[in-house]
Amino acid sequence: MDKRIDYTQVIWEITRQLQESESLEDALRSALKQVVTAVGAEAGTIWFYNSKGDGKIYPSFWIGGADLTGLCLKFGEGIAGTVVESGKTTVVKDCQNDARWAGRFDEKTGFVTKSMICVPLLNKYEVIGCIQIINKKDGSLYDNEDVKICENLAMLTAIAVDSRGLNLGFTEEKPIIISLREVTKTYGQGETQVQVLRGVNLDIREGEFLVILGESGCGKSTLLNIIGGMDQLTSGTFAFDGKDYSHADENTLTMFRRKSVGFIFQAYNLMPTLTAKENLEFIGELCENSMDAEKALARVGLSERKENYPAQMSGGQQQRVSIARALIKCPRIILADEPTAALDYETSIEVLSVLEEVIHGGTTVLMVTHNEEIAKMADRVIRMKGGVVAEVMLNAHPAVAKELVW
Repeated sequence: MDKRIDYTQVIWEITRQLQESESLEDALRSALKQVVTAVGAEAGTIWFYNSKGDGKIYPSFWIGGADLTGLCLKFGEGIAGTVVESGKTTVVKDCQNDARWAGRFDEKTGFVTKSMICVPLLNKYEVIGCIQIINKKDGSLYDNEDVKICENLAMLTAIAVDSRGLNLGFTEEKPIIISLREVTKTYGQGETQVQVLRGVNLDIREGEFLVILGESGCGKSTLLNIIGGMDQLTSGTFAFDGKDYSHADENTLTMFRRKSVGFIFQAYNLMPTLTAKENLEFIGELCENSMDAEKALARVGLSERKENYPAQMSGGQQQRVSIARALIKCPRIILADEPTAALDYETSIEVLSVLEEVIHGGTTVLMVTHNEEIAKMADRVIRMKGGVVAEVMLNAHPAVAKELVW
């Protein structure tokens, strides 16, 4: 009885969100998260069927540690594809031994799919996708009440998509530039040992803007430091552009940082005795094929400040110099650690607008932030919790910096 009452409350809240939320995408993410929590599952995915395009099925929203970016199914392929083809709810007790299971997903993501409820999304005329709820945390099997709440979510989702419209934004797959598999990081020994990362699986793609959210101590900055070659993982694998840097020596990591990675820090880290132009030239001299310092300053709108010292510039201007310092290396990826945390709202928008131009220029940008509003700009949002990737959210319609409010 208690379970049915809880489920009734969940469905009531999902109904309200889908009807009232300004963003249908945000409402769907929230609804999926509520159902995953209510049934005690590890993960969940909403798939949409691109019936008028390539005929494939794409994951649009997912909760859980598996990163499904760039993955898709053919119509009738796998459990999700079979459900879309048949239009019938399917409960699978043992996915690994089910002939329909597309096992490459687990191989790709490092996630192990054990059991599943898969429910079709049916609008007035056709199947438009499906919803998967995956793995009971306590190891038990799904019951009729679990299936019922999933079917209710599917029905409400289909109605909301029909009535409000949803630009599904089937995205073109981009090549993977960074791949992390089962990455752990432990500091200290014995009683003082602390495990910060507990098995991170994540792919980062060429030219995307990815934001990592999470509470203090969840492992965000540690992950950023490993990706930037400033720290080494304890176990697992870290590859950049197909090359394994998991246990690279310091010289190799130094060359990796110098050639491939640009850094933007919260504290700017400019040399106080050098002008803006000299700060950039100092970095440029360490790199091959670096950008001209004046050109880099022009890209961030600071040509007139090239002869100013950091103390002669505002916080926003100093941060724009640090962005130019990252750009002068012509890096493959820029890592930004809380770049607006020390700035007021107007200055933050100014800095984010500059970063926006960098992203549009094709540079991959990975940002760690506490500011949930900034995540609206991202192509994908990674939420970390307890040293693992807890959620991966695809944003089909990123906001522009000037639309953000906090």
